[in-house]
Amino acid sequence: MNRDALYAAMPIALQNLACTWAGHQRARARFTPHFHKRLREWEASGRSSNERLLEIQQDRLLTLVERARLFVPHYAKLALPEPQGDADPNRGIDRILASFPPLEKADYRDAPESFIAGDIAPERLVKGKTSGTTGSALPLWYTSESVAEEYAAVWRLRRSLGIELYAPHFSFGGQLLVPMAQSKPPYWRKNAWTGQTLFSLYHMTRANLPHYIDAMHALPAVYVQGYPSSLHLLARAMLDAGRALPAGKLRAVFTSSESLLAFHRSAIEEAFAAPIYDRYGTSELAVSMTGCPERRLHVDMEFGIVEVEVEEETEDWVRGSLLVTGFANDATPFIRYRVGDVGTRSKRPCPCGRPGEVFLDVDGRIEDYVVTPDGRWIGRLDHIFKAQVDVAEAQILQETEAAIEVRFVPRRSFDARAEKELLKEIRSRLGDEIAIELVRVDEIPREANGKFRAVKSKVGRQQGSVR
Repeated sequence: MNRDALYAAMPIALQNLACTWAGHQRARARFTPHFHKRLREWEASGRSSNERLLEIQQDRLLTLVERARLFVPHYAKLALPEPQGDADPNRGIDRILASFPPLEKADYRDAPESFIAGDIAPERLVKGKTSGTTGSALPLWYTSESVAEEYAAVWRLRRSLGIELYAPHFSFGGQLLVPMAQSKPPYWRKNAWTGQTLFSLYHMTRANLPHYIDAMHALPAVYVQGYPSSLHLLARAMLDAGRALPAGKLRAVFTSSESLLAFHRSAIEEAFAAPIYDRYGTSELAVSMTGCPERRLHVDMEFGIVEVEVEEETEDWVRGSLLVTGFANDATPFIRYRVGDVGTRSKRPCPCGRPGEVFLDVDGRIEDYVVTPDGRWIGRLDHIFKAQVDVAEAQILQETEAAIEVRFVPRRSFDARAEKELLKEIRSRLGDEIAIELVRVDEIPREANGKFRAVKSKVGRQQGSVR
């Protein structure tokens, strides 16, 4: 019996214990001495000035580039000049970055090992995977310090709202925590170590949503975190039932991993009676932006640099494709990485008063739901492909609730074993009732705007403008 089957066979009390143990392990990995050091530093710098933030950026960029030239094979072969700072950090940053060509996703996809920094001891490397926005996932390496810095950026925002570590909260993520075969509540599990109640995304049927609403009212929480599409599904059910949360129960709702659409925001804020603070980041740890009360996204400038390849410009803003340079990922540095998203950077200070660069919006992924025959609406199905190293990219198409078509571009290594594993991953999230057709293709066409859509569903379509 494998680990997943063993977990599914446990009574709920033991599953809660397993979730608590996993929560303890994650907390140990995230909330390290380096996390607390960075959090203290960044809480101070976040209250400083644009000039101070640019000085920090230049200092960190110099360190990053010098290491990349010496220890990262991909950058070493570029024969880059030795980086030089400047008394004007803005000018120095521009000059240093100009010596690097943009890093395309194909560059990393073709030779990911060439991005591993040789000055990091192998035992310090943690292997993960990229987010797979084109339906494919690539290996990624990072260190515990990288993770700590990402969470320092996250928790700087949360602490500014009066939320402390281990405050009770609700989470709506992609983990398979509740066995698919379970047909009665609770459709959530407890991580007592960090005060977390984890709700299943895979049981959110019309019949089950009242149980979710009951739990939202009955269980303790200071904030909610999750995917906008899933929180919106619950919010609509709460509003339709006339069961919005009372004002004051929650301090905030934190969204990430998907584009936050305008209709998402209005329904979620009304149902949860709390403001949304969005976040933009990548699994490559190459960028971090955090929300503010003005519904804007502030670049966490201590974490990285965001350039805009200008395609549109007015006196108030510039808009274009984003190139990101991350300071946190010392194991696999991404410098001027074309992340595939488009953003609008303001030329004006943010009315919220926080210093530094601010974006009016970032247009990331906008995905549809898959709707199953038993009425479940499931988003963020790119998780299916995170472990599929034999799949170059994939897309799910749905015309009716009875079936989906999975188009995928196989790598040379794709074989019968890989096909069986792919089907298993799909079934683990969608169940056995839906028909699944696997279709091999040479390529998957992009949308008119050049973006990739991982899920296109006529029965679970999302519509609306970002933010």
